[in-house]
Amino acid sequence: MSESNAILYQPDEAAMARTRMRDYMDWLATNGYPRFTDYDALYRWSVDALEPFWTSIWDYTGVIASARGDQVLDTRAMPGARWFADARLNFAENLLREALHGDAHKSAIVGLSESRDEIRLSYADLLAQVGALEAYLVSVGVQAGDRVAGIVANTHEPIVAMLACASLGAIWSSASPDFGVAGLVDRFAQIKPRVLVTVDGYRYGGKDFDRIQQIAELRERIPSIEQVIVTANLGQGSTPADDDGSIGWEDALAAHAGATPSFAQMAFAQPVYILFSSGTTGVPKCIVHGAGGALLQHSKELMLHGDIRRDDVFFYFTTCGWMMWNWLASGLLTGATLVLYDGNPGFPDMNVLWDIAERERITHFGTSAKWIAGCRNAGIAPDAAYDLSALKTVFSTGSPLLPADFDWVYEQVKADVLLSSISGGTDIVSSFVGGCPLLPVRRGEIQCRLLGVAAEAFNDQGDVVIDECGELVCTQPLPSMPVMFWNDPDGTRYREAYFDTFDGIWSHGDYVLFTPEGGAIIYGRSDATLNVGGIRIGTAEIYRQVEPLDAVADTLVVAQPYGDDSRIVMLVVMNEGHTFDDGLVDRIRKRLREHASPRHVPGLIVPVSALPYTRSGKKVEVAVARLLRGMSVNNTQAIANPESLEAIAQIDALEIPASN
Repeated sequence: MSESNAILYQPDEAAMARTRMRDYMDWLATNGYPRFTDYDALYRWSVDALEPFWTSIWDYTGVIASARGDQVLDTRAMPGARWFADARLNFAENLLREALHGDAHKSAIVGLSESRDEIRLSYADLLAQVGALEAYLVSVGVQAGDRVAGIVANTHEPIVAMLACASLGAIWSSASPDFGVAGLVDRFAQIKPRVLVTVDGYRYGGKDFDRIQQIAELRERIPSIEQVIVTANLGQGSTPADDDGSIGWEDALAAHAGATPSFAQMAFAQPVYILFSSGTTGVPKCIVHGAGGALLQHSKELMLHGDIRRDDVFFYFTTCGWMMWNWLASGLLTGATLVLYDGNPGFPDMNVLWDIAERERITHFGTSAKWIAGCRNAGIAPDAAYDLSALKTVFSTGSPLLPADFDWVYEQVKADVLLSSISGGTDIVSSFVGGCPLLPVRRGEIQCRLLGVAAEAFNDQGDVVIDECGELVCTQPLPSMPVMFWNDPDGTRYREAYFDTFDGIWSHGDYVLFTPEGGAIIYGRSDATLNVGGIRIGTAEIYRQVEPLDAVADTLVVAQPYGDDSRIVMLVVMNEGHTFDDGLVDRIRKRLREHASPRHVPGLIVPVSALPYTRSGKKVEVAVARLLRGMSVNNTQAIANPESLEAIAQIDALEIPASN
């Protein structure tokens, strides 16, 4: 195992010279901006000189707009900062630039699925489908500002639907089809969509799940839905019986074949997406993102930090209810080919995605930290089994990537790959910290703050701290901060969500440590922080030490009131072939005592068969903490496997008090 903070990958000068980040630095020097020779100096300029920096991103990435206007940012005060107030552009036009101004016959999307034959669309095909669907939406009365909801699998149809909405100025919002009706109503009833795009069902792990009855129930409970478009994801293409407000996807397109997208020119802040918070402690917040902010931020992240080009093949395993789907869809603006996968990434085994990586010659492979840990636990070795010579970058997010999983990537995937661990969130539909192709990859660390992102770690007094865990904040406005929350007319909920902790400073709700070298270590959600004996501990500090143990497949820790103080409770899922016993408990406690501190040692360690996760693959620590305090967990629809909570509630050793 490598030493902590060890450099696992260092790009050489030839590799750095080929990057878009280096090309951008050269472009700045020849276009009236300062000359930069290293990333740190470039980063400092990007947060000190926000207006010139974001203007340069607009120009360098080639934003298509009918107007930009002279004003970049009206104020740096948060909340309330307005970007490019006089600009007029269209989100879909920018994502379809390859079809309009490049090689329209180039491959745009490769759709792979458990339930369907592969689908390959050129940029010309994509453009044609977007035009036809936009014309259909207009024919049923959809206008700019209307909402269209999707209960959709990760196939080409939701990308077409999102682009069609963006072209005319409607707002797209999506969820994955494994949500129950109550969870979907919690989300979509708030935004009152006029049209629902839905699958007839989905296949996961070889099992089919019909959703036709679900469509009928949703129409009853969300009366704003006037029209339903059903995609034949299971090959049925069925619509609810006796329902004259439904149409099959192919029929909707055929009715308007030959139509072209309108690409209506809209304000920079025109809403393009409504995303939802996880909703594990209440009804999900409806987070509204503007077209211009998402476009600029994604352009910077994908082109410069991700180093994605026209000849690349970009894959991210995601569902359409996770913001990484929005990020993946924006990959179209680079002219690259997107590879989509709809199915179980562990079926029939953990090699399924690596098989796709080899077959499709994927250059940029994105997944969750949880899935990488699953590969390590399964003992697979992709480098030995597959030709991954095309692979240049591995993206990871969703939760902190363990140091042991950094080791696994470089030992078992590829020695010269850029491991780009990223962290941000639904709240900004992008990242605060992430990768950079000019910097080394250090074990257990995210490489850097991203350009234009004034991220810091604050202590309780609001002072910047380095090499010390603190609250992740952003001290300057970002274009992709939400334009508003839906149904929050005076902005009260918006301010409470981000600006109550430090006045005028965005507080994200994560604990982070910034290293002296500029790297970042995320320690988990600050609202799930363990507070034992007055000492605050980030949950990731414990996971980093325990989950690499051979016997341990997964863990979750929370603090539970106990006596006059609190105790740390650890739930452990065992790897196959290993047994939970006193010896393992002793090893866990010894490792934490020696490698973390005595304060990190749990007061109680118990085995469980499964841990609760959100549908985007994040541990639901807050819900477990509420359960162990005897508090109710109301919104279990946000949890992918709510039965795991029920099982935890039956464990006598946890001494769960009666609900209050």
